[in-house]
This record gives sequence, C-alpha cells and structure tokens, in this order.
Amino acid sequence: MVIISKVFKFLYKETETMSNVNLAVIYYSMGGTNYQLSKWAEEGAKEVGAEVKVLKVPELAPQSAIEGNPVWKAHVEATKDVPEVSLKDLEWADAIIFSVPTRFGNMPSQMKQFLDTTGGLWFNGKLVNKVVSAMTSAQNPHGGQEATILSLYTTMYHWGAIVATPGYTDPVTFGAGGNPYGTSVTVDQSGKMIEDVQAAVKHQAKRTVNVADWVKKGNQ
Repeated sequence: MVIISKVFKFLYKETETMSNVNLAVIYYSMGGTNYQLSKWAEEGAKEVGAEVKVLKVPELAPQSAIEGNPVWKAHVEATKDVPEVSLKDLEWADAIIFSVPTRFGNMPSQMKQFLDTTGGLWFNGKLVNKVVSAMTSAQNPHGGQEATILSLYTTMYHWGAIVATPGYTDPVTFGAGGNPYGTSVTVDQSGKMIEDVQAAVKHQAKRTVNVADWVKKGNQ
C-alpha cells in the first residue's frame, strides 16, 4: 500500500495555491446522506480556495408523503434554509458537483426535472466546458451506485461539459469502496453510512476544483 501511495502522489498532485473557481454543489436528499456528502465536498473545495454554493433541487414529492416519513420530514425541516438551485447558479459555476441517491439505477426525478430545465442554457452554449463530477448513495453496494453516476454523466456529455472523475488518483478511493466514477456510499436501514467516505469526497471536490482551475486558466 505504501508503494501504491507513492505512485499516486507521483501521478497526481493537488494544487496547493488558492484558486478562483466557482463551485456549485447541487444535491437531492431525503434522509440527509447526500446533504452530508455535499457539505464535505464544500469543505474540501474551500481548502483549495474555491468559492462554493451548496444548493438543493426543488422537492417534487407531495407534502403528505413527506409528513408520513419522520426522517424525511426532519431532514426537510433541518435544511429549510438551504437555497434552491437556479439556472443562474449554473451560469455562475465553473465547476459543478452533483450528489444524489439512487433510484432504480438512475438519478431521482427531482434532479432529472431540474436538469430538464437547462435546455435554454444548453442551446446557447452556456454549459460548455463546465467541469462536473458526481456522488451517490444506495442501501447496498450493488444497488445501482455506478449506474446512477453514469446516467447523470450522460446528460453532462450533451452539455459539452468536462467530466472529472476521481478515478484512482488517491488511495482514499479504495477506503471508500473503490468507485472510480465518483464517491458512493452504502447506507444501512438506520441511515448510517457503512463506508468512511469523508476523505474520498474531499479529494473528489479538490480534484474537481483543480481541473476547473486548469480549464479556466487555459481559456484566459
């Protein structure tokens, strides 16, 4: 493992200098897992100097469904002050990290509905060269984690965005389950994360910001 660590450090070095990258972390969460992932991403990005907005997509579920689920209701109340994402936030951002739970191997309808409103920005080329990355969660390791991230990246390819995956650029990826497409975490029935993914999330955020910094400097 020591040898592997040295190889990774040789292949990839995080930018230590402050960046001027604007990062939007856009999430959907029912129980709080993806909100927590988003907050860790915010911490990691700020450590390399990014300006960060944590934003939620609008809730589509009826109030009756939320009221009938104590955990869901509590999370909605706890995050009531988190601003909802707007199309202006996408224009502002140089980089975007998405965090969503899996829904039958796909992103939840709340995130898809928001992405479906971006046609005007796409048509006018406003989303080209945005640097994007994604994270997810599920109740078991083979519950569609990789498929969910890849389904989201499909939309990004249509945007003309630049997808910055964590790959295996740092050993923390293995400790978090080894998903090269984006950090993913298994959540048990009580809502507790099984894998320790905090370091992997922060690494993914830093890498996303660093790639966006390279892209931004290359366009100047």
